[in-house]
Formats: sequence, C-alpha cells, structure tokens
Amino acid sequence: LKVHTLYGSERRKDASPFNQADVVITSYGTMLYDINFIKKFEFNYVFLDESQSVKNPSSQRYHAAALLRSRNKIMITGTPVENSTFDLYGQLSLASPGLLGSRQYFKDHYSTPIDKFKDIKRSLELQKKVRPFILRRTKKQVAEELPDKTEMVLYCEMGEEQRKVYDSYKEEYRNFLLTHKEEDLSRHSIHVLKGLTILRQICNSPALLKEDVFYGEASSKITVLMEEIESKSSQHKILVFSQFVTMLDLIKKELVQRDISFEYLTGQSRNRAAKVNEFQQNDGVRVFLISLKAGGVGLNLTEADYVYLVDPWWNPAVENQAIDRSYRIGQKKNVIAVRLICPGTIEEKIMRLQEHKKDLVNDLIKTDASTLKQFSKKDLLELFN
Repeated sequence: LKVHTLYGSERRKDASPFNQADVVITSYGTMLYDINFIKKFEFNYVFLDESQSVKNPSSQRYHAAALLRSRNKIMITGTPVENSTFDLYGQLSLASPGLLGSRQYFKDHYSTPIDKFKDIKRSLELQKKVRPFILRRTKKQVAEELPDKTEMVLYCEMGEEQRKVYDSYKEEYRNFLLTHKEEDLSRHSIHVLKGLTILRQICNSPALLKEDVFYGEASSKITVLMEEIESKSSQHKILVFSQFVTMLDLIKKELVQRDISFEYLTGQSRNRAAKVNEFQQNDGVRVFLISLKAGGVGLNLTEADYVYLVDPWWNPAVENQAIDRSYRIGQKKNVIAVRLICPGTIEEKIMRLQEHKKDLVNDLIKTDASTLKQFSKKDLLELFN
C-alpha cells in the first residue's frame, strides 16, 4: 500500500500525493487546520481512531470530521462513552447519519432518561437500536497472547492530622448541603464540585489545598507508594498516574530524595515521544509519573508491569485507559494495577459508583454520567457522609 502522511509544520497542501496514495494518515489537529484542503478529496473509507475525540456535535473537530467526504465513516474507540450517553450520539451521527434522530430527540428520549433517571427500558431500547452498527472486540478476543492482568486495591489509612483536615472540610460542605433545598443546589453546583475536589485532594495530601493556611505535606499514600516502589526489584518498571499535577510534584520530590530515576509527563510537557522512549529503552529509568488526562491515551508503555492509580476517578473507563498504556499488545509480563484508596472517605464511595458504571459498560451503552448532574441531594449527602 502507498501511504501518505499529512502532518507536521513542513507539510504541503499538494493534491498529487493524495491522488497517488492508497492510505492517507493525519491527526485530528491537522484535519481541523487543513479541512478546506482535505474536503476536496473523496475517500472510500474514513477511519476515526479514538473517536470519542469527535463526540461533541458542537465542537469544531466534529464539524471538520463531518465535512470529510467518504462512502463510509468508521469510528474506532475503546471508550465510546466517556461522560454521558450523549457521547454515543455524536459518533454514530457521523458513522450512521439519521440513525438516532435529531440531537434534541436523542437527549429527550435516551440521554436524559438513561443518565438522570437510570431508565432501564430506554437503555435496552438504545442498545437494540445501535447493536447492528457496532462491532465489539475485547482485548482478550483479539490479543490472546496477552499475559494476565491483576487489579487490586491498597488501602492507605490517613494519619491523625490528615484525618482532622479531611473531617473539618467534610463537615463544612455537608452542612452547606443540609441548609439548601435540592432545587437550589444546581445554582451552587460549582461550590459543591469544589467541595468534592477538596476532599479528594486531602486524601492525597492537605498540601494540595490552595488555602491561606498550610496544613503540611502529610500523605499516607506517598508513604505507601514509596514503600511499594522501593520493594520492587530493578527489572520491574512502574507507572504512577494522578489527576493532580501537584500530587505528582510531591511524589517527584520523594523520588529525587531517594535517588530513584524517573520520567515525568503532564499536559504542559513537551517531547512526549522522547520521554516515552527514555522510559521504554533506558533500564535505569524505573518510574514514570503521568497526569491521568495527559497520558491516559496515545502512549505505549509496555516496559512497565506495575501501574499505580494514586486517586480514583469518577469514570472507570479513564482509569482503564491508563492501565492499558502498559497492558496492551507487546506486553510480555503479567501486569499488576494497584489503586491507592483512603478508607472511610469519599474515595470508597467513588469506587462503589465505579462498580455500578462497570456493569453498564458491559452493556456498552455508557461508562459514566456527568459527575454532578446525575446526583440528587441525597446522593451528595452520602458522598459527604
């Protein structure tokens, strides 16, 4: 096959390579910038990898993908739904226009009943409608040679001072909920979401709080994580994921003090490929610190056989994508994925929510709902309990 790659600052908008190529490869960013050039060509097939990237029908990326001229458009993704059932609409409206009706119809008939009211009847109806248009293959089906993967939870009991800070903030936000009616909470959603985030940060370390008062850097998780890293022999490589860059910075400081070589990747990092190559090829680099959103997709890190998720995320699909940076084709060793959880905190409740969502994942329709929109006052009080 003749392949033409349209990418990079030196790329040329020249029709002849397009006309001569069997396959044209480009990125979403390049497609968006060059859509007026690319849309001049007719393709037999357009494959959109990581198609959750075009899930939002209001986004420029979606509109650019819609302008691509082809006989067929095929979405490829391991997570067709990331945030709500509505994610499915954007992707299928590109692959099978008209299948799911108008945007408003889909919201009223499927997305809202399924996400907000857990309507099983509508969920089953939607599954039946989309099933003929979806080909699902699990990793075990297509990569039988993969070794075993083990997932486990490591509980990190807070110290006395860390627990005091946690309980103080928990009571503050719980009292806020108790003094407001349910219909008023939507107006205060930012404040409630801030409370949820603060509790999750304290579970990592009170040092993550952006407050006038400094509560110290106590962190049961860092203590446990360092014990885990130092207990592993040199042939084991380790990925460490967190949603909070400030937590990665605290871990980085500990690794430096212990003279443990590592790589570090966040959304602000440049030379991603160089960092990946250094971790993959340099036996001396044992640890890779990665922010969950920056490194959850698009990285191949098969040299790692231990994956630590420092903090739980509402959406288990995001965590699974992080684990799959290591557990993928090319992995030769058994993979151990470890979740660090503070018992008796919001983190345990997030884990219970994840289990419910995993059941829904197996039915293909959804993996998460928007964090706050799906919660009633009773649900929120339970989180702050």
